[in-house]
Amino acid sequence: MRLGLNLGYLVGADDVRGQLQLTQHAESLGYEVVWAAEAYGSDSPTVLAWLAAQTSVIDIGSAVMQIPARTPAMTAMTAASLDLLSEGRFRLGLGVSGPQVSEGWHGVRFDRPLARTREFVDIVRMALNRTTVAYQGRAYTLPLPDGPGKALKLTITPHADRIPIYLAAVGPKNLELAGEIADGWLAVFFAPGYADEQLAGVRAGHDRAGRKEDDFDVVATVPLVVGADARSCADPVRPYAALYVGGMGSRDQNFYNQLAVRMGYEEAAATVQDLYLSRRPRDAMAAMPYEFIDSTSLLGPKERLAERLAEFAAAGVTTCAIIPHGDSVEEKLSALTTAAEALELAGVT
Repeated sequence: MRLGLNLGYLVGADDVRGQLQLTQHAESLGYEVVWAAEAYGSDSPTVLAWLAAQTSVIDIGSAVMQIPARTPAMTAMTAASLDLLSEGRFRLGLGVSGPQVSEGWHGVRFDRPLARTREFVDIVRMALNRTTVAYQGRAYTLPLPDGPGKALKLTITPHADRIPIYLAAVGPKNLELAGEIADGWLAVFFAPGYADEQLAGVRAGHDRAGRKEDDFDVVATVPLVVGADARSCADPVRPYAALYVGGMGSRDQNFYNQLAVRMGYEEAAATVQDLYLSRRPRDAMAAMPYEFIDSTSLLGPKERLAERLAEFAAAGVTTCAIIPHGDSVEEKLSALTTAAEALELAGVT
């Protein structure tokens, strides 16, 4: 199992230099990849290009580029450009986002997300392979049949022979799709004790495509808080967990809430959602079960982190993408160092 760094979103001007410091420190420690996210603030490709220009070894990955935000062809152009500029260090993570962002921010109907994702990946791969792109699907038709457009081919060649494509997947059908068509899975709220059920879906996708598991990267995004007491370390993670379980979507369409239910936290998930949607985020944070946070995070001193990293590796994680928490950049830098030392202590390979 390898270590990665997940920066999440840029949250303001003060965060810019900190993200660069974290990335360069992770690179010096041997972390394999840094991931940047997007929602309706900073976009991931711009951040990744900036980081790539100031690093030399660490891979850069989008976690994610939103499918409703771009056409497949534009996504292929961006991926090829980032891969060329970074000399083959780019990983393309994709996700359909959710109905609130897709329809409210991008003006794209959130319909047939599985079919749309499949077609999107098909076209992106065609373009990156520098095949002349002609495609007829339900969501995408290239070129349009009733106009002057013609089938075109990407004019630049990526550095890498194959840019790996990852899918952010939460629901069972999405997990199967990731296993079938992607090179990796971007997992959130991954709990080793619940991994078998999720990875069964991924393996079903492998079987459908006739693929081997060794070719697939399971990337778990895992919050990290270093401290003497694991229970106290859970507190900084509560805002993140409550936002996703309680407020990332509507009452009827919150994929993270549904995941918490499948993990056995039905009552708590309903309570957290009720509180969050009633504009009581602090109460929602307090209602998040410690067991849920602990099972999906790295909390405590180095020795406990080593034990937990071994559990994630044994559960099938191949890249542990850490979100370091701390009151300052210096604390986050120290946390990244501690995680690297904990992985060495765990003896995970």
